[in-house]
Amino acid sequence: MSNDKSLQDTNIKIGTKQTTKMVEQGKAIEVYVALDADKKLISKITSLCTKRNVKVTEVITMQELGKLCGIEVGAAMAVVVK
Repeated sequence: MSNDKSLQDTNIKIGTKQTTKMVEQGKAIEVYVALDADKKLISKITSLCTKRNVKVTEVITMQELGKLCGIEVGAAMAVVVK
């Protein structure tokens, strides 16, 4: 992970639909993906990020990503938005 601090203080959106939407709209700065999430989801979002030149940061587990986002459940992905 690029920074070990919490993402709670940044402008983030959590979840697959929100992350995809923000990348497609060109509002994404950086996307975080959990490596234990569904491989199809990870593949789809990383491919989209590559096309849109958005940095992708990998987090080991969905639980860890959820904790970084300040939620008590796991998250497959999250996006930092402009």
